[in-house]
Amino acid sequence: QVQLVESGGGLVQAGGSLRVSCAASGSTLSSYRMNWFRQAPGMEREFVAGISWSLGNTYYADSVKGRFTISRDNAKNTVYLQMNSLKAEDTAVYYCAAGRLTSSVRFMQYWGKGTLVTVSS
Repeated sequence: QVQLVESGGGLVQAGGSLRVSCAASGSTLSSYRMNWFRQAPGMEREFVAGISWSLGNTYYADSVKGRFTISRDNAKNTVYLQMNSLKAEDTAVYYCAAGRLTSSVRFMQYWGKGTLVTVSS
């Protein structure tokens, strides 16, 4: 019922910034928490950041606190992840996902196809 499409990935130098976007369509997202996950080759998919659609409460993995900011634009049905001070270890495919009141990778109901972020060092 919900479609998620990521965009904005690309190549960025270490220390630089990049903003990825997740455009949502379909059913209302008012009861969902929108999340960003990432997965590097050979690694587990890990939680990055989340935001409740209705209230805007935010959640961050310790590895990105102070560097990444998640936000949403209700009018555009879009969630953003602003990534600053990027490190080589941030290189991964970044996925947008939606779950009901959860940021657990196991319980996401909808997933985007992902967008690749490559940080060069």
